[in-house]
Amino acid sequence: MADAGGSTGKLDLRAVLDALGHAVLIFDERDRLIVDNEAARALLGPQLVRFRAEGWPAVAAWLDASRGDSPPADEIRRRALRQAAPLRFHTWIGGAYTPCWAGAIALDDGTACTLVVLEQPDWSSLTELLSMFRDEAAMTVSSTRGHARLIEQTLAHRKATLTVESLAQRVGGFARIISIHMFRLELLLGALHRLEVIRTGQLGKAVAAAQRPIELADFVDDLLEDLDTQGILETDEPGTNHRARIKIVIPPDTMVLASRQHLALALRDMLRNSLMYSPPDTPIRIQAGTMSRGRTVRIEVADGGVGIRESERGRVFAPFQRANQPEILAEFGYGLSLYLAKTEIEAMGGRLTFTSVEGEGTTFTLRLPAARGENRP
Repeated sequence: MADAGGSTGKLDLRAVLDALGHAVLIFDERDRLIVDNEAARALLGPQLVRFRAEGWPAVAAWLDASRGDSPPADEIRRRALRQAAPLRFHTWIGGAYTPCWAGAIALDDGTACTLVVLEQPDWSSLTELLSMFRDEAAMTVSSTRGHARLIEQTLAHRKATLTVESLAQRVGGFARIISIHMFRLELLLGALHRLEVIRTGQLGKAVAAAQRPIELADFVDDLLEDLDTQGILETDEPGTNHRARIKIVIPPDTMVLASRQHLALALRDMLRNSLMYSPPDTPIRIQAGTMSRGRTVRIEVADGGVGIRESERGRVFAPFQRANQPEILAEFGYGLSLYLAKTEIEAMGGRLTFTSVEGEGTTFTLRLPAARGENRP
């Protein structure tokens, strides 16, 4: 077999299979397991001995015992042998969600083998987030308990010279610190849930079930009203009015096809980013319009903030990464929100990109399918 560079030599397919990181099982038309690889041996262990002896029926029974909401294994195989593209499904191995593929391999004699691939999921991001959550939760509990005791002591041992105003100020300061820690913990809990949905393969179904035509101008108006009520930054106090900074330019009747929940999360993340990294006296612009002959809605969130250095741009959408800029590191964050937003936008059939000039500001651009014709209510 010749390679693309023109050198000759026989390609060792067994070595190729053993070099793969995913488990590979191949069954012939008589249900025999005829090929497995090193990853399959590592993942399945002694189970593989039974699969070699009993073939497809043993594998089908094993898959059916922990298939979750996937179709029966025999049905998966039938579908895979009928269609050109591989069929995706999932199972549980050792209590872990495992994405899988089934496909057909045509042979020269007109028969077909069944290919089953078991992925080995990367849980590193979720593991890192759980570790971060434990640390944050422990610090929140410790800080909250400590400040609650200080409030109790302040009230129990109040000096006669301490005025009501001074007492309120002191207790209010303790309460504010507690509130900040609770805000951070709530933010992390939300990120943990979103990452869990992504890493366990639930995001696609959640988006598909919730995707509806949305009137964008009203949606953004409602979102901003909620943000002023709930707060978006840890420094927000009752009555904080971010809305005064945000300029909205969205043509009436701009309809986007999206999940309200996931679009709100993504826009909230982008707005929070803009509010954190731009001076409070500068405007933030939310602008929208259609493109591609009305097939796509483009939404921009632009600020006049610190911008992003050229050398740091690769970190923007990477999980657990924050730019090594003094202005960025000085603000609180987990380095997750834009990664989550991008993943959720892509699950809705869209794209999230950005442009930035250091010292001048950043514009995030979100593109989503427009709700047209039969998609409209």
